Amino acid sequence: MGGLWALMAQKPPLLLRALPPRPPRSSRRRRATHSAMARRRGSKGPNPDLSRTLTDCTRRGDAAAAMAAFDDAVSDPDAPTRLAAYQYNQLLHLLATADRSSFPTPAAAARRVFDHMLQAGAPPSEATITSLARALLDNPDEAFHLVATMKDKHGLAPRLRSYSPVLAAFRRAGDASRAYAVEAHMAASGVSPEEPELAALLHVSSTAGHADKVYEYMHKLRQTVDCVTEDTAQVLEAWFRTDKAAMAGKPQWDAAEVKDAIVLNGGGCHQLGWLGTGPWTLQRVTSGPHGQCAGCKGRLASVDIDMDKTHRFADSVAALALERETKANFSHFQVHIPDCF
Repeated sequence: MGGLWALMAQKPPLLLRALPPRPPRSSRRRRATHSAMARRRGSKGPNPDLSRTLTDCTRRGDAAAAMAAFDDAVSDPDAPTRLAAYQYNQLLHLLATADRSSFPTPAAAARRVFDHMLQAGAPPSEATITSLARALLDNPDEAFHLVATMKDKHGLAPRLRSYSPVLAAFRRAGDASRAYAVEAHMAASGVSPEEPELAALLHVSSTAGHADKVYEYMHKLRQTVDCVTEDTAQVLEAWFRTDKAAMAGKPQWDAAEVKDAIVLNGGGCHQLGWLGTGPWTLQRVTSGPHGQCAGCKGRLASVDIDMDKTHRFADSVAALALERETKANFSHFQVHIPDCF
């Protein structure tokens, strides 16, 4: 035992080192997130200095300083000339919204930025073309051409925001035929106009005296919105005050045909065109809580909706009832629901 004890006693002592306490899991997660953000801040892709400058110029709305930074970046032989797509988009958006008094040539600058983007091989997006078109609105035909060809040239589908500024530009120019061309291209692209676009089409149609177009867009407006903005209301009132509106209607019509059309179409609309001639009487009125008109003193008895809305309403009622009804014979009752409306 003595020899064995002596051998064990000669083993070197075990050295222990005190370790700092392990931080909680939440602290480790915050530390890792902070490190990742630091790495991202240190590498913002190509031309990080340009990115910071463009962001600062965007906050200040300084298109001139942004273009100066762009020119320095692409002309410096010691700096990388490749820009990321988002940097081009940021610059084009700034040019599209530039104050013309402080930067009077956004169109020429936007063309130059876009040409450099294509030469550098950066892929444009729908937002790229839309911003470029907005920068070129002094020439609405050129802007419309960009939007109309973005699918064929770049494989990009235009959106409502792509068409809306172009349509507004043709409204300001009073060019009804080009505005109709924009609407036709929208329809071919599966894009439906909303109130601002319909107001623009109504305005150019009213100014040009195109009574049939005014009638068409009024019905589209009725089907799109439940109420209109003040701008749209003024456009409609301006039309009904014109001599063209007073002469647009048919002097004679079949009352029975009109009544049948109203029943068929629903919504209180016959859609047979303008009926009657003579000046219109315009009056802005309000409706009381019980449906009484403050103008004619008549009272709303019912709401007439068109057949599509009638069927959707009946289907909704039937679906709700089916969820709550447990009797097996309820499906026989369902077939009679459309006949009640």
